[in-house]
Amino acid sequence: MKPIAVIRHSPTEGPGHFATFLERRSLPWTLIRIDQGEAVPRSADGFSGLCLMGGPMSVNDDLAWIPPLLDLIRQTMAADKPVIGHCLGGQLMSRALGGTVIANPVKEIGWGTVRVIDSPLARAWLGDTRQFESFHWHGETFSIPDGATRILESAACANQAFVLGKHLGMQCHVEMTRAMIEAWCESGADEIRDASPADSVQSPTAMQIDIEGRLSALSRHAELLYSRWIEGLSTI
Repeated sequence: MKPIAVIRHSPTEGPGHFATFLERRSLPWTLIRIDQGEAVPRSADGFSGLCLMGGPMSVNDDLAWIPPLLDLIRQTMAADKPVIGHCLGGQLMSRALGGTVIANPVKEIGWGTVRVIDSPLARAWLGDTRQFESFHWHGETFSIPDGATRILESAACANQAFVLGKHLGMQCHVEMTRAMIEAWCESGADEIRDASPADSVQSPTAMQIDIEGRLSALSRHAELLYSRWIEGLSTI
């Protein structure tokens, strides 16, 4: 099998538990470090699927790598290879499919419940799960692209995830590890301070309460989504 391409946009926002999930199943993957100046692949031919991670930038920013990455997303989908996006990655997917990315009514930072939409498609991806606690760190939100179906929502953000065929775009961060949360709390201290007080913004201390238990539960739900996603991988 060809490797899964994992696009990293920020050094502290790597694949996290997504990489652990792939490695436990002996699925090959390769990391493309946009944050270190590596070029966006021109073609999806060398990959079995495409994974997009998060980042502090906006899809609306004038960054040289965004247009070719949007092209790669569309090309990968046209080749019937699955795409998965986490936070910024989900926003890039929405934009590539003709959607929009705008400011969310509030910033959402820390742990928060996401609800599973009551639909056959949502159940196909998440089984009997009705809600779970996910991690969040965003100030913008994507629209649901034409033809896609919303499968997750939260009190602070209506569009938490969408599915289009074998493709999954998420606003929430299901890939989290303890090291990632600790790093984000350190690098994002000013953002947390400026956004507080708000019901949708937690302090670093609150984010790290029962962190191992919360991460264990989150990883179980992430693996439901990831398990469905890898069913669409190209084996050629």
